[in-house]
Amino acid sequence: MSKPNHLKVALAQISPVWLNKEASLQKVKDHIVEASNNQAELVIFGEAHLPGYPYWLALTGGAEWDKKVNKEIHGHYVRNSIQIEAGELDSVCELAKQYSIAIYLGMMERAADRGGHSIYCSLVYIDQNGLIQSVHRKLQPTYDERLTWAPGDGNGLKVHPLKQFTVGGLNCWENWMPLPRAAMYAQGENLHVAVWPGSDHNTKDITRFIARESRSYVLSVSSLMRREDFPEDTPHLDQILKNSPQVLSNGGSCIAGPDGEFIVEPDMKTEGLIYETLDFNRVYQERQNFDPVGHYSRPDVTQLQINTERQSTVKFK
Repeated sequence: MSKPNHLKVALAQISPVWLNKEASLQKVKDHIVEASNNQAELVIFGEAHLPGYPYWLALTGGAEWDKKVNKEIHGHYVRNSIQIEAGELDSVCELAKQYSIAIYLGMMERAADRGGHSIYCSLVYIDQNGLIQSVHRKLQPTYDERLTWAPGDGNGLKVHPLKQFTVGGLNCWENWMPLPRAAMYAQGENLHVAVWPGSDHNTKDITRFIARESRSYVLSVSSLMRREDFPEDTPHLDQILKNSPQVLSNGGSCIAGPDGEFIVEPDMKTEGLIYETLDFNRVYQERQNFDPVGHYSRPDVTQLQINTERQSTVKFK
């Protein structure tokens, strides 16, 4: 265990066992154990990592109406997504408790409270006691993601205590949305988790920007994906590979400090866990001249209102 003001983090830059729920889940659990064995206190997995990002949409004519290929791959995707209410994250929670390690897990959620057929790109926080403390459903799927992911709500815009830090997280291009960022800052966030499907194109600029804007640590965590990572039993694999580049996600995981400078520059080489120990004292030091929701804010002029209600089609009394 590190000092009270220090936090050792592990960024899981790995490929999923694509669209295979059980095998991908096992790979996640193996890396949680490995991170704990290396004294990490927080381990993070990229956007939609369990069971994988919907790469096929850009490769099979995903916007073509009523196309059999896309319907069948989508159905396979939904079947391999996670339903939390059915206990499908229980084994991960048990590991978090056993090893006293906090987890941010990017996953596809087949939400029972929305009927159990649509899926949400969710970022789940599990604390060191093995309790799920938030499930943040991505507010706005990006471009072709909208063909397979449903839009989320503000219920998961929450932060959590972790030693001396206050940690929160957003999915991919949500990190470009000023108001959700402000919602996290206002709750005292000083360790920001940004999860991505995997590309230094996404992480190389925004990571430093958020860190400098918020005067917080920012952990950008991305997955990997190459042609050979598609399992042989993937539906319509021949059509996916026909137009697939060799590398679909090249990682780019990185860490920026509260001064906006890289501690770990975007990494396109590591396949595995990337470790770093963060010193909380640097947060206070950088807030000396700028604090976006403290002494450098004007709530008498500008304020943000947030709806944190979990959205559902019906309400039963």
